[in-house]
Amino acid sequence: MRRPLPMNAAKLVNTFNRRTFVLGVGQAGVGVLLAARMGYLSLAEQDKYRAASESNRVNLTLIPPRRGWIIDRNGAALASNRADFRVDIIPDRLVDADKTVTTLGNLLKLPPDKVRDVRDKLEKAHGFQPVEVSSNLAWEQYAAVSVRLPELQGVIPQRGYSRFYPTGAVVGHVTGYVGPASAEDYEKEHNPLLITPGFKIGKDGLEKYFDHRLRGTPGARRVEATATGRIVRELSTREDIPGKPVKLALHGPLQDYAARRLGLESGSVVVMDCRTGDVLTMASMPCFDPNSFSDGIGRIEWKMLSEDDHVPLRNKVLRGLYPPGSTVKPMVALSFLEAGLDPNATVVCNGGLRVGNRVFHCWNRHGHGVVNMEKGIYQSCDVYFYYFAQKVGMDPIAAMGRRLGLGQEFPLPVNGQSYGTVPDPAWKMRKYHKEWQDYDTVNATIGQGYMLVNPLQMCTMASRLASGKKLMPRMLYEDQHPHVESLGIPQDHLDLIHNAMNEMVNGRGTGHRAQLPIPGVKMAGKSGTAQVVSLSVANGKSGPWKYRDHGHFMCFAPYDNPRYACAVTIEHGGGSSAAMPVARDVMTYIFDPAKAMEALETLEAQWGGNVEQRMAAKYAAFAAKYGANAPKAADDAQVAETVADDNSPAAEPQTPQTTAASPAPEPTATVAAPPAASATAPAVNIPPARGN
Repeated sequence: MRRPLPMNAAKLVNTFNRRTFVLGVGQAGVGVLLAARMGYLSLAEQDKYRAASESNRVNLTLIPPRRGWIIDRNGAALASNRADFRVDIIPDRLVDADKTVTTLGNLLKLPPDKVRDVRDKLEKAHGFQPVEVSSNLAWEQYAAVSVRLPELQGVIPQRGYSRFYPTGAVVGHVTGYVGPASAEDYEKEHNPLLITPGFKIGKDGLEKYFDHRLRGTPGARRVEATATGRIVRELSTREDIPGKPVKLALHGPLQDYAARRLGLESGSVVVMDCRTGDVLTMASMPCFDPNSFSDGIGRIEWKMLSEDDHVPLRNKVLRGLYPPGSTVKPMVALSFLEAGLDPNATVVCNGGLRVGNRVFHCWNRHGHGVVNMEKGIYQSCDVYFYYFAQKVGMDPIAAMGRRLGLGQEFPLPVNGQSYGTVPDPAWKMRKYHKEWQDYDTVNATIGQGYMLVNPLQMCTMASRLASGKKLMPRMLYEDQHPHVESLGIPQDHLDLIHNAMNEMVNGRGTGHRAQLPIPGVKMAGKSGTAQVVSLSVANGKSGPWKYRDHGHFMCFAPYDNPRYACAVTIEHGGGSSAAMPVARDVMTYIFDPAKAMEALETLEAQWGGNVEQRMAAKYAAFAAKYGANAPKAADDAQVAETVADDNSPAAEPQTPQTTAASPAPEPTATVAAPPAASATAPAVNIPPARGN
């Protein structure tokens, strides 16, 4: 019996039709999905893909904004911008780093040490962090690199603006400097501007403190380019918005003069307006050149700075701490007067005074004879202060020191200050868990022992002694005078101190070499010498530089109507005799710039030129000696660490001091009588703030 066939024509047609239907439905579904997706992409995400398409055709480049200027009280630039041509390298785009650097070195005629600096920077650079090859190029050099770009992948020549400091090292510690953002900086902000070639941020000083204010807003440039990157045409440009300027109270020419007048010394000069507290000068020398720092410090300059025992990276005005020596004696005398001591009370100075079982000597071992308060100041008699300080006690003396600005940290736009020590019995108990002793009072009375101050505090003390007001140092310029409260010191007390300090310079005192050569203008002042090592190690006047005494001089002028206060510190200058001529010439510049410049030019001829010329000569000597063999320059982190180390405050003694501080001798130079007085003082060179 035959079985029916499993598949007949009808079943076959039916099966085929069903499969065709399913397949058709599937194809239709896929078609619908594709159509829907295409509709979504073309309609809903039209803007997205149009932008993506445009980005393949158009390149968008950020234009680094021009930094705001830092200007002095008269609008003169301390930090500005200048147009220049520069060449940068983007490490991630390099193909053959060694060949590229060699080619650029030949095209730009870079010396061997500069070529090695570029290689060192490339080793440390990351990703798209630009590495500066050279800036401030001539047009010919810029063009030579531009025409070789096809074979120099990763090289970016560009026209733009670079930071420029017209007076160089003169303002280095005030303005600080700028530099390319580091990887750490980018991690903090994730701002694409930080990795834009040519853009720099503040690294130190005011540049760092006001960085976001000075930065400005970047511009942008749109250009049409081919697939290979060749620019076809420029489509549009949005200009950058420059940063806001920062106007300082500093007087630029006076700052320049003070820095130059310090000459070969390591030291500082601070000048303040006795009416407003405006800081007209805060020069710290030697200093680094912020122009070269901003371009990227090289191995030659780093070797110069790191080997200099004068510590050019230290801001001596804010970070230098020194025993003030005899400059505190007018302050101590004020505390005596406030405690009720009769200024005519006397003590006999025979060259020393026994305190307990020790003899504390006077700087004049032959003695000063009978000494009252005024003579104690202008002759700087130590025995007078030894004797009456024990009767008054240290607490009133320390309170007056703080009242006049010692031991204070002032509200200034700076990244740090060292505020020193004004010791008293409570301080010693907290620090050492020891009772205060008479010898502590005696040491502090002559500005030694535990007492430490910085030059800005010393100038503030001079301005408050001169004015009787609680002046606060101001670095930023303001149109109006601030309201300054009185210190509450009786005027007759101030008059006595003023007369004694005038006598110190212009009469029977020890500071004749500080007399101003300006008829009709007398300067009142007080010198001080701070010991660095014991007299058993060195005499403080000669021998190794690091063992010589520091020299201080604080002053104000005119003494009978104080307008300007000044403090000068010379590190290891051998005593106050090194500081007085500097203060004299700086104050002379205020009243008679031509006379002061004549004296300075004579000195600079002996020193080997001005600051810039001496630094250039030193650089040339190091380059000739070491060249490319100089050790590798520090990176940003190492520079920051070195600056921090150099600016660390002087360490306080770890154990209590139990010995007498032997005072160094005061200068005893005698000069001719001061010039004849004139009824009218010459016009002051520094204009007051507008609106006064």
